[in-house]
Amino acid sequence: MRKEKRENDLGRDPVGKLLLRLAVPTATAQLVNALYNIVDRMYIGHIEGVGDLALTGLGVCFPVIMFVSALSGLVGMGGGSRAVVRMGAGQDEEANAILGGCATLLVILSVLFTVVLQVVKEPMLYLFGATDNTIGYAMDYLGIYLSGTIFVELSLGLNFFITAQGFSTVGMATVLIGAVVNIVLDPVFIFGLNMGVSGAALATITAQAVSAVWVVCFLKGRRTKLRLQRRFARLDWKVLSPVLALGVAPFIMQSTESLVNIAFNSSLKAYGGDPAVGAMTICSSIMQVFYLLFQGLSQGAQPIVGYNYGAGNLDRVKKTFRLLFVCALTFSTLSCLAIELFPGVFVAMFNDKPELVEIAVWTLRVYAAGMFMLGVQNACQQTFVALGQAKISLFLALLRKIILLIPLVYILPHFLENKVLAVFLAEPAADILAAVTTGSLFFWRFPRLLSARAAELRQQSA
Repeated sequence: MRKEKRENDLGRDPVGKLLLRLAVPTATAQLVNALYNIVDRMYIGHIEGVGDLALTGLGVCFPVIMFVSALSGLVGMGGGSRAVVRMGAGQDEEANAILGGCATLLVILSVLFTVVLQVVKEPMLYLFGATDNTIGYAMDYLGIYLSGTIFVELSLGLNFFITAQGFSTVGMATVLIGAVVNIVLDPVFIFGLNMGVSGAALATITAQAVSAVWVVCFLKGRRTKLRLQRRFARLDWKVLSPVLALGVAPFIMQSTESLVNIAFNSSLKAYGGDPAVGAMTICSSIMQVFYLLFQGLSQGAQPIVGYNYGAGNLDRVKKTFRLLFVCALTFSTLSCLAIELFPGVFVAMFNDKPELVEIAVWTLRVYAAGMFMLGVQNACQQTFVALGQAKISLFLALLRKIILLIPLVYILPHFLENKVLAVFLAEPAADILAAVTTGSLFFWRFPRLLSARAAELRQQSA
């Protein structure tokens, strides 16, 4: 492990090799993390006789699952980004105070939202698109999943503090361990013990518990500069307010995915019934995999950008962003082509019922049509986060989901005869418009941020 520290020198190693070493494990970790819920859907979608309804029931739980994960990003991504800037400036004590406060806040939020969501889950699921045919499956899954909220928050939220230090392989191991446990337990619980969707939820929270133990043990050990310490386990709002201000943008990016799914599912339930909602579950599952890979690539670059921005190595900041932008745009374009050319291959992983497959194939092509622009959106958005630009990040997070996508879901059906097509068409329209806006704003603002930082450094050295 000590060798890993030397290998990942954020301030001196060649940027290309460093980005590769950080981004590959981080992107792999994001992909593996997606398997928690996606593997559940794959198994559930193939339950004999009721797979399509069970899959649809699980799909209406997706907004809650995304919200629970988003809470970890609010605290962890904001805290990790801020802590690594403090480390770059040589302020290790302040960085450890951020970690301790964030860990305490994660525990409190976990308990609070577990209670609240358990109380309101049934009417909430009907609001999210459940019907009398699917509510039983949704209730069975969500009731068990919510009992493991604290494990989700600790494993995901604290893992940001591991990857922020350059421990990319340790961060990857966090989710890899949990995913392996989940993949092994899923068929045992779902089919072997005949627990159905309840078994899928139990496998997921067991896996998250194992990951949480791994993260806490590492952050209490001697191999990490950021260390969980009892003296910092308190809510100090002078420490946490800037963390939450920075974390609110990635939180909104993730949590608004919940609102997006609610808008999609409620509209599709009205226009196309359970088959359309089932198709949406498949489409969003596939897109989630690719989006998390984009996010993993950007998160691999974040420690390099944040550390060198704090240390005043501005040429390395520029070089890192250029490389990230090219890689993200290339990957998003190739991903879009793969889905447009071979949609049936992706759909077949989730269900084989002809009626559901037929609608899912053509809707996936529409839904993913603007995916080639997500590389621009993600690279620019996450670089703003790494630079500590909370207000700009917040605006861009709101732009794609709240300002563009959700209104389009409700507006476009009034102009097209095929209402289901109109709902799915909202996604690529929002993707393209948001990416163009984000890219334009970034390339105007980025050089000005670097100039201001350079001036600040000159003033400090004078």
